[in-house]
Amino acid sequence: MQAQPKTVWGVLSTANIAVKQVIPAMQKSNKLVVGAIASRNADHASEVAGILGVGKAYGSYDALLADPKIDIIYNPLPNHLHVPWTLKALEAGKHVLCEKPIALSADDAAKLTEVSRRTGKKVREAFMVRHHPQWIRVRELVRNGSLGRIGAVHASFCYENHDPLNVRNRLDIGGGALNDVGCYAVAMGRDIFGCEPEKVVVLMDRDPEFGTDRLTSAIIAFPEGRRLVFSCATQLVRSQDVQIIGTRGRVSFAVPFNQAPDQTARLMIDDGTFVKGSALLVEEFEPVDQYMLQAEDFANLCIGLGQEGPDLEDAICNMHVMDALRMSEESQGWVTVKPD
Repeated sequence: MQAQPKTVWGVLSTANIAVKQVIPAMQKSNKLVVGAIASRNADHASEVAGILGVGKAYGSYDALLADPKIDIIYNPLPNHLHVPWTLKALEAGKHVLCEKPIALSADDAAKLTEVSRRTGKKVREAFMVRHHPQWIRVRELVRNGSLGRIGAVHASFCYENHDPLNVRNRLDIGGGALNDVGCYAVAMGRDIFGCEPEKVVVLMDRDPEFGTDRLTSAIIAFPEGRRLVFSCATQLVRSQDVQIIGTRGRVSFAVPFNQAPDQTARLMIDDGTFVKGSALLVEEFEPVDQYMLQAEDFANLCIGLGQEGPDLEDAICNMHVMDALRMSEESQGWVTVKPD
């Protein structure tokens, strides 16, 4: 049997998420190779490449894109650079796994569609949680009716960061809680309900110095009276939670988003017989690295071995919801989500 070809990846910048999480995760895989990394500073790129054992280092992003041996680009640049550099990567003949949010608006994200089609190169938004077995199991429970009709999804995702220089606290480049972590709740809610929402309403508390939303709370209304309710924050204690509530049962996660790769994941399933959860069923999942699984899945797609998953259309739909949430803050009322 012929061995599966290994895709060669290039990493566009030395962003923390790339250096501390994604590159080490990808290096665990025998299906791909991290071949190069780029920084705007050649010395820094070489230093990081040496630490991580990456073969090539480039002192510019353009130089990385010009490398003919690179098949796929991972783009973890600040939010405002997601679309410009993904476009450049596509034009250079590379597939792109782009960090979330894929853009700063739906119109911005839509720019990727024509270029992706013309070049024949794939683009995917990097929601690593979609690849974790615990989320795959939850989708199974929802789809097979084990929880009954899903009526509500409650979610929260919070952390504390007061650094004025951190990209998450810079309004001019797309910082703030909604863009950074609220997008997870939007994407997972759409996935669980299996359709697009109708309208949204939001309240945002903005940092007086940064201007970014440090606490965002939203209600997203789906057809047939179903609701996603979530809060996300950049200046609250580190915490995260998701609870999915149906007519026959509910399920919650021990760690829904940042599940550690060396720890067992747990789902709590309850049929509601006892309010205090004495009938709780706990399902456990062996430790896996969801960033590695994400990279492998996209690599397989790019070489024609994988199944189509969430694509650019899905990413644009997610951005329509994010756009509506920002419009709701401006209008201080309900806003209809733009249809496809």
